Amino acid sequence: MTAPVVVGYTATDTGADALALGIRLARAIQAPLEVVLVLPDDARSVITPPDASYARLVREQAEQWLGDAATVIRDAVPHREHLRHGDSFAEGLVAFADEIGAGYIVVGAANGGLRGRHRLGTVASELLHSSDVPVVLAPEGSRRVDPAVGISRITAAIGSRPGADVLREESVALAAAASVPLRLLSLITVDLPPGLQTGAIRIAGAAHAEDVLSQAQSALPADIAAEVLVADGEDIEEAVRDLPWDPAELVMVGSSRLAQPRRLFLGSTAAKMLHELPVPLVVVPRSRADVSSSEGTRP
Repeated sequence: MTAPVVVGYTATDTGADALALGIRLARAIQAPLEVVLVLPDDARSVITPPDASYARLVREQAEQWLGDAATVIRDAVPHREHLRHGDSFAEGLVAFADEIGAGYIVVGAANGGLRGRHRLGTVASELLHSSDVPVVLAPEGSRRVDPAVGISRITAAIGSRPGADVLREESVALAAAASVPLRLLSLITVDLPPGLQTGAIRIAGAAHAEDVLSQAQSALPADIAAEVLVADGEDIEEAVRDLPWDPAELVMVGSSRLAQPRRLFLGSTAAKMLHELPVPLVVVPRSRADVSSSEGTRP
């Protein structure tokens, strides 16, 4: 069975965005959906002693909210609802995801973001600097997308820095699981040192694109299409703005090379893309194998 999809749920528009995207992703890859609401671990508070009646009231309200989420899901996908406690919402989500061997953690953008755009809140920011599970960010307005739409395409933004192989493998696996086309966005022109001549940039971009595409095609099932585009623009923001985006696609990026093994750390390229993307973004952690390999090649 495909690894579960975990949704970090709150009874807000942000939570509704995460839930709607979680349903679409789980349906696309035929995975169970685990909806998690995390409450503060008041038992550890040294400022105010825990109040049993208040704690009971909070728990009952949280359970009602989870019941509302279950009503939204209905029979769209197999699902379970969970009430957890943690030092923080993000810590509780990561602990739960590790416990069940989740494949993805889905959370919404912060309230107040522009529709169809990402605005990171505390939970998303903490996850993007600590999770060992791929984090899926639902932009504001995701709740308005029909869950029946599913996932239409996977776009992976692949550069030449350490971690690119991990991202390519993850994007190939997700495209195959969802039975959707794979679009590979080569960021080699963004990764190259400034000052290179236009001809050299084009040659490097074409060579990288051909290499990325051939490796992806060798791992994809025969019935899954793959294509590659080379980022074109003065910077990553311009390249992202100029590309055509399907409202139902997912974009995948890798964690920063500064990330610890098996952990996320949002790099500058991903952060720049985040502000321009009108579709959900998946951030993939680096693997221990990738880190060991890159460390072993250092002078």
